[in-house]
Order: sequence, then C-alpha cells, then structure tokens
Amino acid sequence: MSVIHRTTLTPGKLELLTAWLPSRPWYRGGAGGPELAKAGGFRLDDPEGEVGIEFMAVTDTAGPHPVTYLVPLTYRGAPLDGAEHALLTTAEHGVLGRRWIYDGCQDPLLVAELTALFEGRTRAQHQSVSDTPDPDVHVTRTGDGPLPADFTVTGDEGEETVLTASHGTQLRVRRVLRPAPAGPAGQGPDEAGRVAGIWRTPDGGTVRGDFVVLREGPRA
Repeated sequence: MSVIHRTTLTPGKLELLTAWLPSRPWYRGGAGGPELAKAGGFRLDDPEGEVGIEFMAVTDTAGPHPVTYLVPLTYRGAPLDGAEHALLTTAEHGVLGRRWIYDGCQDPLLVAELTALFEGRTRAQHQSVSDTPDPDVHVTRTGDGPLPADFTVTGDEGEETVLTASHGTQLRVRRVLRPAPAGPAGQGPDEAGRVAGIWRTPDGGTVRGDFVVLREGPRA
C-alpha cells in the first residue's frame, strides 16, 4: 500500500530535479536552467512496503514554450547496490529519515512493478492520497500472459528512455510528454500496450498523453 506522509523532504523534489534535468540528453531547456512546477503523475506500490515508486510529471516554464517531463523516481531507505550511476541525490524525509533517490528507469523494482501494471497484477495509485487507485491512469495491452523479466535500460532515443528485454520487447518511457492527438488513439504494428495519463498545463487546464509504450519484439 502506498502511504503518503504529510511532511518535508530536504532538498525538495523540484529543487533536486532543477539540478538534475539539465544533465539529461532529452532535456529541452536552455543554459539558464529550468523553472519547474509539479504537473501530475502517479505512484506504484512496492509489495514489501519499503520503497517509494513515483512517476512524476514536471513542467519547465523557463523557455518560450512550456515543456513537461516525466521523471520516474524511487525513494529508498538504503543505497541500491550497483546503481551509483542512477543516484540523483540523498534527501532527508521528515518521517522516514535519509532517503536515496534514484532514476526509476534504472531501478529493478520500479521496472518490475511497471511490468506488473501492464500485466494487470497491480494498479496505478494516486500521487498524493494513500491507498487510492488513480482513475485517470489508463493501461491498455493487446496481448496477455507474462512479460519478460529482464528489462534493462539500453539508451535514450530522442525524447524516450528505452528499456529492452528478451526477444527485443521494449518499454519506451516518454521523457518529454506531449498531448495525444484528437480522435481515436492510433497504434503501430509493433505496439502492444500503453500507460496514459493526464497532467496540468500552466494555464490551469489538463491534457492527456502517453507515459509509457510497450512494444513487442520481432515475431517468429
């Protein structure tokens, strides 16, 4: 169950992302640094109840046109072995103490729970309310059965982080979020599913688009 503590995190999430985002290859801002505002997202449950798992959307308004980024994060009570390259920072949580905050695409627990989401074994949770499914997060999948368990990050391609598993099956995390076009959602021949949700725009409205796309590997 996701338990949301009403407390402080130092440094705050927007502060740490302001420092981290400009180092990413998919960052679209200029040299002056981002000006970030929380725009939405959702959480997933850790079955053991130890690790926070969040898909956070933030909008940068520093440039002439706002850009919204999706940043999957995990919050751990101890360092994750072998993941020093994925560590954003450590922070002090007002209830839980020191937390190690990681790029969630590089955290095996987040990846496992994302595949569980596609398989229908778990549900997206509200970002700021404990033990509450988020009805605005829609998950579709054309197939059934288990997905591969060996997804690993194979690189960034344009505005996506790509995780690849057996037989070329991919999870493509949309790092730069874009509203879905009007009308029925199109689907490419190799697309096997998607996680879609909403986020807030700077003018107070909301838009919907894809967060993660599942692609099948080559068919035999």
